[in-house]
Amino acid sequence: MEYKMWYSSPVGRLMLTSEGGNLTGLWMEGQKYFGATVGDQLADGETVPALRQTAEWLDSYFTGKKPAASELPLAPRGGDFRQAVWQILCEIPYGSLTTYGEIARTLAARQGKKTMSAQAVGGAVGHNPIAIIIPCHRVVGSTGSLTGYAGGLEKKISLLRLEGVDVEHLKIPTKGTAL
Repeated sequence: MEYKMWYSSPVGRLMLTSEGGNLTGLWMEGQKYFGATVGDQLADGETVPALRQTAEWLDSYFTGKKPAASELPLAPRGGDFRQAVWQILCEIPYGSLTTYGEIARTLAARQGKKTMSAQAVGGAVGHNPIAIIIPCHRVVGSTGSLTGYAGGLEKKISLLRLEGVDVEHLKIPTKGTAL
């Protein structure tokens, strides 16, 4: 059985989903690909331990603490390539940034390949089903562009500011480049 719970956050309402004791999703209301990896029939999960634990993690995060993704039982749904990218996202330290190209180079090295497509990495990052906890908001373009963000650039900027990132030097892309 799949469960859902709503969480009110500084970046808006978040829908949390779980199955089998694991967190399977966290989406910002209105985000691109909202609920894409869960079924239509979701039971009320207000008392489900994985969802309560996630709410506590989010309480900690939004009060400026630095909880690690490894503190939660994560089970994002996706193929092997996406799973590998999401694992690298979990390794990005709180308050730090990386680029799609750096993730591609890391993944290529781990898989024994010479190169990896940064665009393919970008697709996997964009389809991350557990926003905030799997920190796709910490990824920027190679030129310091904030690029697109499934939850919206304002929310990405808010999350980065919460983590103490100086966003003033980052560039907001113009329509047609990444939005």
